[in-house]
Amino acid sequence: MSAQRRAIGAMALGGLLFGFDTAVVAGVTEALRGGFAPDPVSMGIAVSSALWGTLAGALLSGAPGDRYGSRSVLRGVGLLYLVSAVGCALATGLWMFAAFRFIGGVAIGASSVLAPVYIAEISPPARRGRLVGTFQLNIVIGILAAYLVNGIIGAAFAGDIAWRIKLAVAALPAALFLILLAGVPQSPRWLNARGRREEATAAAGRLGVELTDAAAPEGGGRLDWRRHRRPILLAVAVGLFNQLSGINAILYYLNDIFAAGGFAELSADAQAVAVGAANLVATLAGIAIIDRVGRRPLLIGGGVGCAAVLLGVALTYDGALEAEWLLPLLVLFITAFAMSQGAVIWVYLSEIFPTEVRARGQAVGSATHWIANAVIAFVFPLLTVAGPAIPFYGFAAAMLLQSFVVWRVFPETKQRTLEAITS
Repeated sequence: MSAQRRAIGAMALGGLLFGFDTAVVAGVTEALRGGFAPDPVSMGIAVSSALWGTLAGALLSGAPGDRYGSRSVLRGVGLLYLVSAVGCALATGLWMFAAFRFIGGVAIGASSVLAPVYIAEISPPARRGRLVGTFQLNIVIGILAAYLVNGIIGAAFAGDIAWRIKLAVAALPAALFLILLAGVPQSPRWLNARGRREEATAAAGRLGVELTDAAAPEGGGRLDWRRHRRPILLAVAVGLFNQLSGINAILYYLNDIFAAGGFAELSADAQAVAVGAANLVATLAGIAIIDRVGRRPLLIGGGVGCAAVLLGVALTYDGALEAEWLLPLLVLFITAFAMSQGAVIWVYLSEIFPTEVRARGQAVGSATHWIANAVIAFVFPLLTVAGPAIPFYGFAAAMLLQSFVVWRVFPETKQRTLEAITS
């Protein structure tokens, strides 16, 4: 295996940790409720603590990533993943659990900023979409792995030890992440932008990538509204529309969505398998075509497809379609999302900013994504009180708006060098 493939594989493993740590908590909430007997407010804080940590990680990782290099900061991120896994597994109370979940969230947020940046900077233009897309693919694999681990351990162990083992399992890929990162060099583009030409040449030779000339950063390499207004607006739009699709609200409240459609007896495990399998297959398809089809067509077509399916979901709640349509429609939604927004978001964010501010620019889009995630997850159940169809009509309208905005405003980045995109 080439040094470039090993480096990309190491960075993509950060995506697997992202997905696993996000999803594994679904298998321990009942045990936490029984073991620590929290009230609903405390339970909500404990479960959501990782989300707030994720936002903090996304907001705070960009500047050190640009200053010290994505590779260097990700080594610290790997340590946070390891500490979080061990700390959560050994937690003696709910607040200790919440604190270590917050630490894990910081690692997730930082990974969503720094790993795609590094992969983009060492990838050839013709394959950059597919290679950065491996980060998203590993997120999906991590989610499925968490569901699988929860099922296996739940069947093999009983009592207090079961949920602790589920959480401790994340320490294994975290340790592997740290080991693999030890052999990964700094990004040649980052080194070159910092004026470290000899090191950049050595790193480029080691990774087998072409080193391009980089101008000295203007304004000390600061992210500046006057100079970077366009990529900042594009990053905000990508992050915002990703969540306005309703993807995470739907995944968070999947059981409630099916119950509102009259499927209270439908197995939660069967839902997870159907949705998770569709997510994996569609993510693979999206990654396979992103460098041929391009980012804009996927976002435009995916927006229209998501809008149509979401409208169908709303119509099932309003009685215009039979309730039996709900599961296939939601699987179709996951498919349309994974092939478009899911495949594109981390790729596009990693491409549209100059090298000297790329991590901070990625942080803007990632933070927008996580803020919108938190707000929509909070608002979703409130809207369903007025009518379960209402949020889905809103999500459908947002996806049509996305398609229009992308068509009118977004530049295509496929098979262009990063320097050509940002010039």
